[in-house]
Amino acid sequence: MVLYCLVLVVRERRRPLPPAAALLLGLPVVGLALAAMGASSAAAGLAGLGRYLQIFVLVPAAVLLLVRDRSGFRLLAWSFVGLALVQGAVGVHQYVTRTGASYQGEDVRAVGTFGPQDVMGMATAVALGLVCAVGIALGRSPLRQRALAAGCALVLPAPLAFSFSRGAWIATVLACSVQLVLAGPRRALVTAAAVAAAGVVLVGGFGAGSAQLQQRLGSIAQVADAPDQSVIDRYTLWASAVGMWRRHPVTGVGLKGFPEYRDGNASVALSSGAEVAGAGAAYRRQPLLSPHNMYLLLLSEQGLVGLVALAGGWLALLVCAVRRLPRVRDGGDGGRGGGGGGGGRGDGGADGGGRGDGGADGGGLDCGLVACGLIVWLLTDFAYGDIGGPSTLLTGLALGLTAWWALSGGHAPRVLAATRTEEAVTR
Repeated sequence: MVLYCLVLVVRERRRPLPPAAALLLGLPVVGLALAAMGASSAAAGLAGLGRYLQIFVLVPAAVLLLVRDRSGFRLLAWSFVGLALVQGAVGVHQYVTRTGASYQGEDVRAVGTFGPQDVMGMATAVALGLVCAVGIALGRSPLRQRALAAGCALVLPAPLAFSFSRGAWIATVLACSVQLVLAGPRRALVTAAAVAAAGVVLVGGFGAGSAQLQQRLGSIAQVADAPDQSVIDRYTLWASAVGMWRRHPVTGVGLKGFPEYRDGNASVALSSGAEVAGAGAAYRRQPLLSPHNMYLLLLSEQGLVGLVALAGGWLALLVCAVRRLPRVRDGGDGGRGGGGGGGGRGDGGADGGGRGDGGADGGGLDCGLVACGLIVWLLTDFAYGDIGGPSTLLTGLALGLTAWWALSGGHAPRVLAATRTEEAVTR
């Protein structure tokens, strides 16, 4: 996708990224370069640098440039929903037939097609799809689309629950709650009532709340009183990451350096690894190679420089996305065409007098809600997980959608044809 975007930029002579986007997406490169130079080996530094650039710089920038209008944004959002439905269907089948990953001695953990070595993969895909579905359902798009999105939003919580991922649960609840608040009090009350009714039917009527789910849900509030081994490992890894940062506060221990320095900063409470089994895989212990907290991973490997550059950019995206949403929701953004000029092309309209933001697409409220929900989900989930595995690509795509809404103003960069038209009119 990045190569395709590069070819289009060169062929069509597109305008560069907006200044704010270039700053927010380019600033992390400084911290990444410093951390790469401090890596234990050149190979580790280059591998880590490439991974971070791919997820947090190149993929978001490609999405920002390739998404031309709100139709493209919605297409990508619906792709998230479609992926969530497919992975969720596989996950539900795994839970029902007891062919999932091992959890408390039973093969009931839904992992989709990601396998037991990436238990967060399906949870991430389903959660992001659920957030997109909720955003579309709360928007002002055509009734058929909103009804379809609402139906998907009611179906997806089941596979998310069967993933037994506490971090994904917390992030999804918070992200959807923020979407409800941003959509307005009326929509929030109606939707909350519908979700509560569906939850009562799902849990009480169909008995979806198994003892394992109830135990997992209850463990969220009991992590401090009676933590299980997974929680103990997580706390120990966090303490180890903080210890690394205290020894190297500015630039960290270097990219890919956490596994090397982990044992020297961890207590004896840390286990030898996580148990992996089920879903077609033989039993084995998977080494704990990260702190399972994105912020602490940045702090330990990249120091304050890397944390401020990356996390500061994410917070800026959140602020910009939320600030733009009220103008669209209240109709104040209407009349502004998608081409940005007086005779430009409106968002979804015809050339020369196209429809503005306040047209039949509802002013892009659904796009704003999706973008805000995605960034809130990522920022919350980063407190319980970090990058790794195939599902990490979804992180880059979600950041790209948020950046498109927050930084491009919802308008696509013009291509060569539009530029030549302007030059001809000027002459």
